[in-house]
Amino acid sequence: MFFLRMIRQSLHHQMGRRALIALTVCLSAAVSVTMLGVVFDVGDKLNAELSTYGSNIVVQPKSQAVVSNLYGSTAGSTDSTEFLHESDASKIKTIFWSYNITAFAPELHRHLEVTTSTGKTAHDTETVGTWFHKTVQSSTGESTTTGVKDMRSWWKVTGQWASDDADETMVGSTLAQQLGVSVGDTLTLADGADSTHPSRTLTITGIYESGDDDDTALYVPSAIVQDVSGLTDDIDEIEVKALTTPDNDLARRAAKDPLGLSQEDWETWYCTAYASSIAYQIEEVIPGAVAKQVRQVQALEGTVLSKTQAVMIVMTVLTLIAAVIAVANLMAASIAERSAQLALLKAVGARNGEVCRLVLGETAAVSLIGAVVGAGVGSAMAQLIGHVVFGTSISMRPMVFVLVAVLLTVAVLVASLASLASILKLHPAEVLHDR
Repeated sequence: MFFLRMIRQSLHHQMGRRALIALTVCLSAAVSVTMLGVVFDVGDKLNAELSTYGSNIVVQPKSQAVVSNLYGSTAGSTDSTEFLHESDASKIKTIFWSYNITAFAPELHRHLEVTTSTGKTAHDTETVGTWFHKTVQSSTGESTTTGVKDMRSWWKVTGQWASDDADETMVGSTLAQQLGVSVGDTLTLADGADSTHPSRTLTITGIYESGDDDDTALYVPSAIVQDVSGLTDDIDEIEVKALTTPDNDLARRAAKDPLGLSQEDWETWYCTAYASSIAYQIEEVIPGAVAKQVRQVQALEGTVLSKTQAVMIVMTVLTLIAAVIAVANLMAASIAERSAQLALLKAVGARNGEVCRLVLGETAAVSLIGAVVGAGVGSAMAQLIGHVVFGTSISMRPMVFVLVAVLLTVAVLVASLASLASILKLHPAEVLHDR
């Protein structure tokens, strides 16, 4: 009780400097909690943010994937002669990581003849047969609504999205300018290479601007492209958008040779939402398919994530260093002002350890107040960053508060070392005589 009363009286007499120490610790705690809170949660948020910009896994027929790897060709550059079955696409939602797959869309790329209502004809127009916003049911009984509407959320659409069950189409902005068409106009789609296949007249419901090569293409319900091309239940690609864990050494080794992993590593990899493990599981359920990561997207996720985390960790470290310097200076000034009081305590019998405990107790009390307030402010700041940057809240993990508490404790102890050393060198006779 006497010790606590001494601390209370000391805090009362030096309220100004103690308040500055509490404020310093509060600011350091606030920044540390904010940065570390975002660091521990930014991986999922960043993956979710980047996943809005298209697919990160592409599924192709085995032979087409081999040609693509050898010659760098992509779907849409030439008409494929090898196909997957559109009816197998829904099997994607039966894999272990089905809930991580937020969208997928089968595609059939053909070069077809397009004729406008005014008689203008464009030969070899890149036409993509796909799902726009289609509801399908998997073998597990799960109903899923998916398609390019979910895959191409960044498109700027004039008009509205086409329907999967109607003779409707969407035209890229560049192609629309070339053909001189607008929303509400009609187009006739035909296979110029084979007149025996039926033609279809389609209504343009929307004109989209993608900012890439898609602006020169025509997007049509897959059933219509299959009908015009004389193909049944055929697709040449499935785009998959999945929430994934950024690649590490295990994921990179597994991507090269999953069968070369040890049993323990293989189970860890298979049960972690790496893009490579999701792709592997897709290959297991779709016959004749090869699922590949879109490397640019995966590399971007890993690079951006590591750099973002590095910046935040550096800011946290710099904040703690600044706190150490500030608290050390404030404690040094406080010891200098109280040298006579501390010398008197030692003169009446207080040992060095007791005086040091008194100073540490005072500092600990104000630091605790500052840390608690700072933790609350930091949590609020983290939520603000989450809503402003990612449009969602940040999940504050208990580990963040424990880690910040440990770091601040170490920082305050380091800051106190110089002051404690000066107390040990304090000689009552010299101080009181000079006074």
